[in-house]
Amino acid sequence: MFKNQNIRKLKGEKIMEALSAISPAAWASIIALLIVVVISCINEDLNVGILSIAFALIVGSIFAPEILKSINLELAAKKLPLLKAYNGKTIMGSFPVDLFMILAGVTFLFGIAQTNGTMEKLTAYAVRMAKGNNALIPVIVYVVTTVLTTIGPGNIAATALLAPVMMAIATRVGMSAFLMTLLVVGASNGAAFSPFAPTGIISNGIIAKMAEELGIASTSLGGLAWKIHFNSMLAQGIVNIGGFLIFGGWAWIAAQKGKTVNIDELAPKPAAFDRNQMLTIGAVALLILMVVLPGLPIFKGVFPKWFLSMAINVGSVAFILSGFLLLFSAGDSKAAIKAMPWGVMMMVCGVTVLIDVMDKSGGLNALVKMIGSISGPTTVNFWLGLIPGAISAYSSSSGVVMPMFLPMVPGLIEEIGIPAADRTQAALAMISSIDVGSHLVDTSPLSTLGALCIASAGENEDKGKLFKTLLIWGLSMAVVSGIICYILFGLLGF
Repeated sequence: MFKNQNIRKLKGEKIMEALSAISPAAWASIIALLIVVVISCINEDLNVGILSIAFALIVGSIFAPEILKSINLELAAKKLPLLKAYNGKTIMGSFPVDLFMILAGVTFLFGIAQTNGTMEKLTAYAVRMAKGNNALIPVIVYVVTTVLTTIGPGNIAATALLAPVMMAIATRVGMSAFLMTLLVVGASNGAAFSPFAPTGIISNGIIAKMAEELGIASTSLGGLAWKIHFNSMLAQGIVNIGGFLIFGGWAWIAAQKGKTVNIDELAPKPAAFDRNQMLTIGAVALLILMVVLPGLPIFKGVFPKWFLSMAINVGSVAFILSGFLLLFSAGDSKAAIKAMPWGVMMMVCGVTVLIDVMDKSGGLNALVKMIGSISGPTTVNFWLGLIPGAISAYSSSSGVVMPMFLPMVPGLIEEIGIPAADRTQAALAMISSIDVGSHLVDTSPLSTLGALCIASAGENEDKGKLFKTLLIWGLSMAVVSGIICYILFGLLGF
């Protein structure tokens, strides 16, 4: 009893110590970020990326002398050249151009695939694999959604494409829209961290900036990206497939024994892929091969330097392949540009600029110390699942929450005192916790994915009841994400 009291007292002291050490510049950057988070929860129509840049410029300019002094103290400790000035140009220099261009390249390529009908036909052909066997439909839905999200469109695009089709199927076979939402959103979010998908690109871009601090070699980033992708699929699969089976799915499957439907009525056979669509499929296949193959040990030293330079990241490859598709008139560039998620891209990059000001002013370190004061090497995964999950229920998972929390990982590792030998695994666990926590709540109707599923639900569904059910489920996922991240990434070490 006394031991527990002493521990609580010590943690309280650490929190007060962290709060008292926060400088005015750090407080200003923290308050700016909190305002951005609150506004993103209240007003979804306002792009908080633009607001974040504005706050970054205001805070950075007002507290420029204090921030410059802090930067130079750090540079002097590392025996590096000192910074002469900290101004608007310096602040905007932190805009993640590389990340923006990677997102632009990949989303443009898949914008072509969406607007020329390639993705729609791939979906139709995939659904027909059930061949009228009702009991196979949940498996087909989950696998199709996972594969489609993994190859590049991302969770939002995949859900927007699949939700109308899958909800129509749910109505036809007597499955509730709630159960179908768990399958579609669970699979799309699970696969969202593919290195080819926008969410995965955002996560990996932030990780790449932290790699040196984390002691992760650049050659290991590809393998780390796939491991995070696996961890996301594992956590999302356990929760959403488990929820599907427990809350009616198992009973529905049992009731389908011997039942079949006419596959041509359920999913009419689409026309054969035309020339443009075949070229697009070839481009997507090349994208995957050009990015994956050079990183495999078996192909080490096989490819010439010019090829490796060209295939250095997924964005550059996507731009090249998109260029060829346009030259062969396989896509409409204007339609593809309209299909790109410009809002999310701007949100991510804008918040990143504000986070950089927070980092340089000491605000990020202050937040790290506060989270570190209530955490241990294992329990930190609980908090990194819970807190991002709670915020993400009302805010953008990829645009606000991930850029806010992922940069904290190096500081948390230092604050908690993770041994050098365990730091890579600890970083993987923390990153996975943040990524899973920020997305497990997206079945909520307050999120884009949940809203898409409600909008696509059949006329036979009580949408008011569906809204309440998904809201309860989605909000409860903040706590569930904390628990599942603690077990999988803290205790079991995935």
